[in-house]
Amino acid sequence: MNGMVQVKAEVRANGLLYGLDDRGLPPPAWLLWMDAPSVAEVAEPGQFVMVRCGESHDPLLRRPLGIHRVDRDGRVALLYGVAGRGTAWLSQRKPGDLVDLIGPLGNGFMVKPDARSLLLLAGGIGFTPLAFMAEAAIKDGRTARVVMGARSAQYLYPESQLPKGIKIVTATEDGSEPKGRTGLVTQIISEFADEADQVFACGPVAMYQSMARLDCLKGKSVQISLEERMACGMGACYGCTVKTTKGLKQVCRDGPVFELADIVW
Repeated sequence: MNGMVQVKAEVRANGLLYGLDDRGLPPPAWLLWMDAPSVAEVAEPGQFVMVRCGESHDPLLRRPLGIHRVDRDGRVALLYGVAGRGTAWLSQRKPGDLVDLIGPLGNGFMVKPDARSLLLLAGGIGFTPLAFMAEAAIKDGRTARVVMGARSAQYLYPESQLPKGIKIVTATEDGSEPKGRTGLVTQIISEFADEADQVFACGPVAMYQSMARLDCLKGKSVQISLEERMACGMGACYGCTVKTTKGLKQVCRDGPVFELADIVW
């Protein structure tokens, strides 16, 4: 948590990025850009911020949101879905509004010094921390392949929003993306695992459980970003505790990034 600050960040842009329809599928994704240079300059891929989603202390608890991207102008981007009263309030913020946030928090992804080829696996809105990760990889002279999946094509992250140089493979469960594959991300990992020095993933628990059984990932460093309900986000309440092979760990303080092999499912 070194470098953690509390700031009132000014909103620069906030709107739907993808996934707008009326068929009752997963919630659409919103992209929020804010001025927060003190957070942007120290944030690392995989970390998160705790956001106050209200004008006062109602709702009482802040919402943990992964840092999606940062830019050279000191802006921080959050990618989120509207899942309740707090995020609904956040989706209504306009340019010039202020949003109170604390961060960056948690331990992010750790890339080995000799890792040159990275494989990034995103399930649904799990692409949230991986865009930041991919940008950092390209900046460091590494190669990054992103395999991202969604239930339907309209829920895939727009490729136009990604930095140049990233290799992209898409998969949809209903086969609606003509340039992609049909099926789950876990069904095509084996095609790319051998060439990867390290693997990083963000998605639902079911995706991680499937990954843990894949022979192609055995013996590899596979880091995953866990999502758990958090109250404080700083390790005081123990509300986000998970079982690992090294004992009980807190997602907010010890994570949210863990080695896949360390999690007890």
